[in-house]
Amino acid sequence: MSRTARPRLAVWKFASCDGCQLTILDLEDELLTLAGAVEIAVFHEASSDVGEGPFDVSLVEGSITTAKDAERIRAIRAQSATLITIGACATAGGIQALRNFAHLADFQAAVYASPAHIDSLATSTPIAEHVRVDLELQGCPIDKNQLREVLSALLIGRKPVVPGHSVCVECKRRGTACVMVAHGTPCLGPVTHAGCGAICPAYGRGCYGCFGPMESPNTAALSAQLAHLGESPDAIRRVYRTFNANAPAFRAESRKHGD
Repeated sequence: MSRTARPRLAVWKFASCDGCQLTILDLEDELLTLAGAVEIAVFHEASSDVGEGPFDVSLVEGSITTAKDAERIRAIRAQSATLITIGACATAGGIQALRNFAHLADFQAAVYASPAHIDSLATSTPIAEHVRVDLELQGCPIDKNQLREVLSALLIGRKPVVPGHSVCVECKRRGTACVMVAHGTPCLGPVTHAGCGAICPAYGRGCYGCFGPMESPNTAALSAQLAHLGESPDAIRRVYRTFNANAPAFRAESRKHGD
């Protein structure tokens, strides 16, 4: 980033629910400090003012679902020194990537009265399948503390520290008993990236995999345990096909259990 002027930040939206952009706004008082340290050139969720590039940092939410999206993300990449994808849609294709496992025409016919008017790609894909990405922040939505760490690190010129361990580590840190061991509750915690603080297990529910695969997830071992708990192949396939269904590790494991 430039040391002679405030770094220029842009926030972009593609196919998504806006939840990760709202997480930026959820920084509240810290957002005021951030606004004083950077020039927020583009952030449609917060302001109608739109600046022109180039940008020091671009935060990108959402997946690529149309040809126009693919063209626009290439233009954004060309104007951005650093491009960071935020959230499950941008890093894995999002919940809308469930269409990647079926035929788009079937979904269009079931949902829209005039499917011919819908201009969409057959798949929903993450930003990294279209342009170079410098850093990914996983989550549905992202964790504001991880976002704060990344932005703070970039402002002072150091490498961000974003843990790659699983939700199980977070359960241990907060003293939460393993829901699979204690209650036989199916849980994706052993293969899911940390970041949520293990909220669901803390309330006796299994992890839904909101933060996508951890580093080197042993999905085969988890699936074997789920089968041991009595889960059917269909149920096992479905647990991997939620917010991060198109993440390579979850996609590959789900396909081992039928389609």
